[in-house]
Amino acid sequence: MGQAYDNFKKEAESSGYNVNADVEFVEMLLENIDVNIERYGYGACPCRLASGEKEKDLDLICPCDYRDEDLDNYGACFCALYVTQDVLDGKKKLTSIPDRRLKELELKKNKKTQSNEDNVSSLNFEFPVWRCKVCGYLCSRPKPPNKCPICKVDAERFEQIL
Repeated sequence: MGQAYDNFKKEAESSGYNVNADVEFVEMLLENIDVNIERYGYGACPCRLASGEKEKDLDLICPCDYRDEDLDNYGACFCALYVTQDVLDGKKKLTSIPDRRLKELELKKNKKTQSNEDNVSSLNFEFPVWRCKVCGYLCSRPKPPNKCPICKVDAERFEQIL
């Protein structure tokens, strides 16, 4: 196995995730993520078209915001870099996965929601509450952590929810 694959697999497994067993495929995806880092300055998903503007693409920086739901629904993330144990064990076959990103971006753009303060007016936190958009980790502190302690993404992948 290649060193890039081994390192990536070890890091993923330390966070509770499985990596596709096709070493050549995974190393090709990792190389393409590196290309996106050189091209854009961030590791955009190699299977989606990045805008080149980091603020617009935060949801598709690997691991993307859609990974966990795709794993739950299809047994793999959109690009099949991450897979479930059932896929590794041959109990579930990989299938085509619809890209929810464009639909979700449109919904966010058109959605008119009440502010979080209206929904939780009775709650009083000393600090803002931050949620990791990748894994859902929550914390209450002045700023989000530099890295998520669960899935290891950077602070920019957190959103303030309260």
